[in-house]
Amino acid sequence: MNIEPTRVSPSLRAAHPLPKPPPGISGFDDITFGGLPQGRPTLVCGGAGCGKTLFAMTFLINGARHFGEPGVLVSFEESAEDLAANVASLGYDVPGLIAAKRLLIDQVRVERSEIEEAGEYDLEGLFVRLGHAIDTIGARRVVLDTPEALFSAFSDQAVRRAELRRLFGWLKDRGVTAVITGERGTGQLTRHGLEEYVSDCVVLLDNRVHDQVTTRRLRVVKYRGSAHGTNEYPFLVDDQGISVLPITSADIGYQTFAEAVPTGISGLDSMLGTGGYYRGSSVLVSGGSGTGKTILAAHFADAVCRGGGRCLYFGFEEGPGQIVRNVRSVGIDLAPHLTANLLRFEAARPSIYGLEMHLARMYRDIEQFVPEAVVVDPISAFRGPEVEVHATLLRMVDLFKAKGITAVFTYLTSGSNQRSGYNGHDLSSLMDTWISLRDIEADGERNRGLYVLKSRGMAHSNQIREYVLSAEGMRLIEIYAGPGGVLTGSARLAQAAREQAEVRERGQEIIQRRRRFEARKHVVERQVAELHAALEQEGEELAAFLGEAEEHEAGLGRDRDAMRASRSPTE
Repeated sequence: MNIEPTRVSPSLRAAHPLPKPPPGISGFDDITFGGLPQGRPTLVCGGAGCGKTLFAMTFLINGARHFGEPGVLVSFEESAEDLAANVASLGYDVPGLIAAKRLLIDQVRVERSEIEEAGEYDLEGLFVRLGHAIDTIGARRVVLDTPEALFSAFSDQAVRRAELRRLFGWLKDRGVTAVITGERGTGQLTRHGLEEYVSDCVVLLDNRVHDQVTTRRLRVVKYRGSAHGTNEYPFLVDDQGISVLPITSADIGYQTFAEAVPTGISGLDSMLGTGGYYRGSSVLVSGGSGTGKTILAAHFADAVCRGGGRCLYFGFEEGPGQIVRNVRSVGIDLAPHLTANLLRFEAARPSIYGLEMHLARMYRDIEQFVPEAVVVDPISAFRGPEVEVHATLLRMVDLFKAKGITAVFTYLTSGSNQRSGYNGHDLSSLMDTWISLRDIEADGERNRGLYVLKSRGMAHSNQIREYVLSAEGMRLIEIYAGPGGVLTGSARLAQAAREQAEVRERGQEIIQRRRRFEARKHVVERQVAELHAALEQEGEELAAFLGEAEEHEAGLGRDRDAMRASRSPTE
């Protein structure tokens, strides 16, 4: 059930200030904008087992321990020893508070067989007894646990109403903040239908069973003089006390961040435009069984913790020890982060609580641990009407976004849904980033592929990347395209081997051709050298011949000169 929250103008609240001592119940202060009305009576009503007495005890004990307000509890059913034993498992030291005079418990036994309705009946004896208890420790808080036992023997409705008004008026006159518990009636809030009219504040607790699953809900029926949340809110009762989920549907005015949070997988970081997820974003990791969804989530948790951040891991199928052991096989050691209190596991079967109770537990755990990141593994484990599951997941996403928490959700797909990326809870519109892990079957084998369907606000890869899970974790394989398209697994290895063989053959052929070239070059160079030598020899012979010819010409010239001289007349 998804109900819009009641919104109250801050100016309206400021115009009518009303002192409100906080009861110390997680989330309840948000619903009542501060706590219960100071100096006024509050009725806490509900059926058996819904937590009325625990609510009242928490109000008293937290007042004494944390707010310096001593308290008095008047019980009409249980003894002080029983009450102390009932809350001891929550760490409440009732005997210690009693010894320190910060708490006083008084049991008033009312035996119907000993009461006779005769004449006028009043509560003067109770006022004296209660006044003495208040004065003894200076009480500021008072609890009356099921005072309707006082009126069970009397049939006069007018007497009941008059004495209840006297009781509530007397409490107001004493200036104490009072909580009165009451049992749920038929067709009305209480058995006699009177307390809700004379109380200034009425808190209704309910314990419902739907499909064999119990869910507790709280509603502030009325609150005189103050605005308050009017919806039903799931609340949790466990070994840590009471905690209430105060928000049924948050608005969408979240703070946005531009910084990136690493995914823990370098190849996936490179596929996302910012090098990781945006801080405060919601990430869906969907895939079939055995595709590595939990391993991808564990990589993210490990990366957050390595960076000094805190991560809260909600597991709904495996226990913490099993998750730590399993991811250690792929090189992810989460144990040191647990020791350093950077990582915390919260594991529970989805069927143990209703959807709203799971949401209340998450809210309480987040408030206590204050993580930067959250993993929910898997959300496909939630069962119930589709509308209710979707509403719960929407509120879960709202909760994380309102606190600036980066959240990774895993989702198990099957059959045809795995191939199409479809998921059963219409989650795609809620998520900022959607990563799909799928099986790729080809050539008689099964391989794994990853691709980013969407990632709001950033450019991202449109490639389907093969990945392997090994002792080094999840590792993305570089894209390998063969003649027939993108290849994976043994087909990729076979094609790579063929191409490597071709490269080797080409290399050997190149070597042989280079050798032949070098041999031919050597022959040609030798021939060229021989020709150069022959040419040089011919040049030398030509030079010698030319020299002889010149010498011969010179000799002939001398001979002619000599002959000419011999023929000249003698003087």
